[in-house]
Amino acid sequence: MTVCSRNRISISRNRLQHNFACIRKQAGPGVEVMAMVKGDGYGHGMVDSANAFAAVGCRVFGVAELAEAVTLRQAGVTGAIFVMLGFEPAEAVSFFDYDLTPVVSQQQDILALSQAARRLGREIGVHLKVDCGMGRLGLLPADVSEFVESIEALPGIKLAGIMAHFPEADNRSAASNQTIFATYERVCRDLGDRFKGIRHIANSGATLNFPEMTCDMVRAGIALYGYYPDGTTGPDDGKDDEKLLPVMSFTTRVIQIRDLPAGSGISYGHTYTTDRPSRIAVLPTGYEDGYLRDLSNRAEVLIRGQRAPIRGRVCMNLCMVDVTDIAGVETGDEVVLLGQQGGERITADEIAGWMQTISYEVLCLFGNTNSRVHTE
Repeated sequence: MTVCSRNRISISRNRLQHNFACIRKQAGPGVEVMAMVKGDGYGHGMVDSANAFAAVGCRVFGVAELAEAVTLRQAGVTGAIFVMLGFEPAEAVSFFDYDLTPVVSQQQDILALSQAARRLGREIGVHLKVDCGMGRLGLLPADVSEFVESIEALPGIKLAGIMAHFPEADNRSAASNQTIFATYERVCRDLGDRFKGIRHIANSGATLNFPEMTCDMVRAGIALYGYYPDGTTGPDDGKDDEKLLPVMSFTTRVIQIRDLPAGSGISYGHTYTTDRPSRIAVLPTGYEDGYLRDLSNRAEVLIRGQRAPIRGRVCMNLCMVDVTDIAGVETGDEVVLLGQQGGERITADEIAGWMQTISYEVLCLFGNTNSRVHTE
């Protein structure tokens, strides 16, 4: 007999593929879509998600670290795999062994790749990361020309692409979007005939909000998993079949029902005290499962198609919800922490509001700390 946790993450393969189709249509004809599957697919399972995207035509994948890229290759994922966060010089040979695409912004990167290329008698294309205003990884625009000269002078490597990133593409009115895109275009233009590779700067936000900025390729992340970067449910005028669909759901089961009198303190610190005779359902879910203490006395769950509030502090493995106003709740009833039950839905954006964070963090927390099943 196989024993499984009562806490379960379900991932809809059909919705992953629906979202990829939406992004590909939004990007427009001739524009490649890179599926970002870093962070174990934003909590959705890196390999399974990549395979789902590949089955509907995805040919390019993005990860943060080299180890993730190697895992994808060893799992049989084909197509281009970009490694965004660099690598140790001694690891350069792995890009040749596993046919990976390095994103570079430091001299040590291109020197190590050139040395490995010469030893192997091979050539590799690199994508240059430019910091056009993100203030994170990358080469400053003023240093690009000299860096490209270094690439041109080294044997075994060539400049295959130039990329940058938006810090505020989720906000249509942010002035930085136009400024950063103009800077990026100038960097590419100033190289003239020295650069004829792939241009890519658009993330999910830019792909959805600024179609003129899609260039040759877009890098879709959160949108593939069913959430809009600005925390909304998408444009009101959008067709239903073109809207992004949340992919992940998180369920558990009631393990005990408690009938408590008025004046009863609940959980550590008695941060909640019943003000009436109350029926409390105990759930086997807590901060070990990514259901953080920030949700104490804030969050709601779905039981029998109705909302029930969290009462008291969330514990490591337990939390309590008030089901006084929901008739017939029993031990063993399914509880939805994220997802839909009946006509009610709790989204990662709503949970993010309770946690004072963003949907990305919620999905990673839930997906990477619980048993995960891909459906369909």
